Amino acid sequence: MKTDTHETALLAGAARSNITPPLGITLDGPIGQNGPATHIHDELHARCLVLSDGSTTLGFAVCDSTMITGRVFEAAKELVAERTGIPADHLMMTATHSHSVPRAMDITDDAGFQAYLDFLAQRIADGIQRARNQLAPAQLGWTTTEKPEHLNNRRWLVKPEVLTPNPFGDSGERVRMNPPAGSDALIRPTGPVDPSVALLSVQHEDGRPLALLTNYGLHYVGGVPKGHISADYYGIFCSAVERALGQAGQDPPFVALLANGASGNVNNIDFRTKRTPRPPYAKMTEVADDLATAVLTACESIEYTRHMSLSAATRTLDLPVRRPDAQRLAWARTIMASAGGPERLSSREVFAREALFLEDYPPTLPVPLQAFALGDFALSAIPCEVFAETGLAIREASPFTGTCVMSLANAYHGYLPPPEQHELGGYETWPARSSCLATDAEADIRAGAIDLLNRLRPPG
Repeated sequence: MKTDTHETALLAGAARSNITPPLGITLDGPIGQNGPATHIHDELHARCLVLSDGSTTLGFAVCDSTMITGRVFEAAKELVAERTGIPADHLMMTATHSHSVPRAMDITDDAGFQAYLDFLAQRIADGIQRARNQLAPAQLGWTTTEKPEHLNNRRWLVKPEVLTPNPFGDSGERVRMNPPAGSDALIRPTGPVDPSVALLSVQHEDGRPLALLTNYGLHYVGGVPKGHISADYYGIFCSAVERALGQAGQDPPFVALLANGASGNVNNIDFRTKRTPRPPYAKMTEVADDLATAVLTACESIEYTRHMSLSAATRTLDLPVRRPDAQRLAWARTIMASAGGPERLSSREVFAREALFLEDYPPTLPVPLQAFALGDFALSAIPCEVFAETGLAIREASPFTGTCVMSLANAYHGYLPPPEQHELGGYETWPARSSCLATDAEADIRAGAIDLLNRLRPPG
């Protein structure tokens, strides 16, 4: 791997900030229907890393949350900028997409839930500030490996006999998300997966491990009992890497981070074969440990440099929202007039409720895009659940030797299906707060992400 020869020595610091909510909080599920938290299986964290080349400082926070609304990230960035002087646009904050945690969005007016959102912003900022406090001479390197065996595209073309009308009563869709595993009705998945695993390794100048940032395009694994709080495989992976690379009594501790890549249409289920029931937490532990083993092996080949230039670029796109028309709103009001309580909504009722929420959305939304360059390695941050084909296209077009795409970054604007996937239909395309952008948004966002990378184009 080529190393940078910039004259300024690197500084780095890392920290973990606990973001575990109190029991009783609403957990994720079909947009907040998974009931209150009754048990904490493992604590949630914002895992933070700060890098500086002497003139530019960049901060990362990878948070154990399904997704995080832009106002929470913005509040955290304002706190960091005020306390440390790191500019807000030099802070990249992402959610992992565990589903056994609170969905950090404005899904309820409950005072306790809103208090957690305020707490979350504070604790993310605390983590970045603590990481900056611990800046010390460091060396950095990166590499990539591949781990395709845990990845499966979850959107399948299926035979017409197993397709049912969507929640709006429309027929003619060709795709089923998470179809019956092992069914004879399966035809083929509608897209690829991105097997790439990107690794950004940071060491103290004497070679002791300081932090490891990994990016992998896999949705959560699941297998968590209802009511349990868990960071899913992301947390288990980080713990495994920290046990392997951290040294007893090391101060400050080594920190591992695992960010969600282009996984909006990817999960861990192999739909070609029937599923075998597994005990709670078993599958996610298997995936996490296997990924950790591959990552640790890949780390052995990394070449490090103490001199690397850092840079950042941002832009905001103003993109149209798919707001419901009068006919859809009339349908939604009819459905919701006879709906049960929030814990008992059917799929049709959920999407009727979502139509009523989208009625209050503005015609367009500001969609923040961001890119960081670290020598010849780049990170592209998108505030959506990015499909694998989009991540692959951005990486292919990037002028950098290495590039990774970070989903769920800096805000949340739902799934990002390419136009051809919208034509096929399926869950990820149904209008809701979780899929609200116009059908051509993916092309605009992909072009915007590539433009930012070109602005940071490395010399030579």
